[in-house]
Amino acid sequence: MSHEEGVLQRTSTTGPTLHSFAVPVAQPRAVVGILHGYADYGARYAQVMDAWAERGITSLAIDLRGHGRAQGRRGHCERFTDYLDDAAELAAAVRAHAPGVPAVLFGHSFGGLIASSVAITQATSGANGGGFWKALALSSPFFGVAMEVPRIKIVAGRMMSRIFPAFAQGSGLHGNQMTHDEELARAYDADPLSFKTVTARWFTETSAAQDAAIAAAPKLRMPLYVVVGAADPVVSVPRARAFFDAAGATDKTWDAREGLFHEVLNEPSAGRQIADRLAEWILAHSK
Repeated sequence: MSHEEGVLQRTSTTGPTLHSFAVPVAQPRAVVGILHGYADYGARYAQVMDAWAERGITSLAIDLRGHGRAQGRRGHCERFTDYLDDAAELAAAVRAHAPGVPAVLFGHSFGGLIASSVAITQATSGANGGGFWKALALSSPFFGVAMEVPRIKIVAGRMMSRIFPAFAQGSGLHGNQMTHDEELARAYDADPLSFKTVTARWFTETSAAQDAAIAAAPKLRMPLYVVVGAADPVVSVPRARAFFDAAGATDKTWDAREGLFHEVLNEPSAGRQIADRLAEWILAHSK
């Protein structure tokens, strides 16, 4: 498979320069835009994108601001809507890469929260994609953390967000939470692009966006597929289920995989099977 990687220049929004990673096919049956997780980046999805290319699907991922090879402060945003601007640039890049081809939006973890927010915004106003995305697929979407955050930490985070928004703490993310594959887990921990901090403003903005997305989920009408690892130690599966149940789509699929961790597509026992199942769903919703 050919991989195309480089700087992604903004076309309609302002902000840090982004980065793109694409796996094109000659005559695509569908095209997928990918939004990665927190402290993650597009090239980490190469094996999934290669699998989709085998099925005739072109895919393009971006590194969001502050992630991977994109510019911007690591693990920080001023407003959650900054990420919606980045997602608008993904839509523009996908349009340019595969004009006229049906497009599906895919988001993992934090990217799943962004993708869901984009889809809801598209349903209500036509912004950030303008009706461009035909369906929404999510893996381990981040609508809450798996472990309950102590109330005092939430209050402290809100206070720091106001007086010192760039104040950073450890994210607590480790490779052995992501996958049962020990080699991939070690690679995650050693990857210099997978940073280990989170800022106070990112925390408060993301928390508000999670609540807003669940509240607005009934407005989401496009086809929806959600796959989660039932043993995910990172994100809250019940909160993801709450979003799914509230979603207004009549065509929606909940796929819970027993025993799997956070990065279901990197699990040695089921990753390729899930990628193939997603490919089937993408193609079925790209006609």
